[in-house]
Amino acid sequence: MSEADLADTAFRERSQERRSRPTPRFSRFSLLGGRRRGNRRGNEEQGVFVDLYGTKLWLLIFWIAAMNIADSYFTLVHLQAGGVEVNPLADRMLLTGRSGFVLLKSGLIATALVVLCLHKNFWIARFGLWGAAGVYTLLVAYHLSLFGVE
Repeated sequence: MSEADLADTAFRERSQERRSRPTPRFSRFSLLGGRRRGNRRGNEEQGVFVDLYGTKLWLLIFWIAAMNIADSYFTLVHLQAGGVEVNPLADRMLLTGRSGFVLLKSGLIATALVVLCLHKNFWIARFGLWGAAGVYTLLVAYHLSLFGVE
């Protein structure tokens, strides 16, 4: 066998070996740019990990993050005006002070968004992303409506 044939055979063996395993949940491609945007086979719609994420997903994640920041801000504004926090978890986080509250709340939401992003091809993660976007949007609308109440 020639040297070129050996190199070609080794390349095919590596390629087949790579494709014999599914894309892992965490890989170097997750942060450095990946290769896989969707499923390879038609029967892989649910439960597939990929390492490329679409614009629609990023916009949804940024929307949830923006609504979380707005919720934190409006919560602090309403508390300074004499309001009370009805969420017991947020009430406990408020004991750490304003900065601690914002950092803890943002950290929790960021962690949840990373997990949901990695699991975007699972129906429960899609439900969680769209549900969080809807709930946060309604929550910010509620905060804004409180400014008209006297």
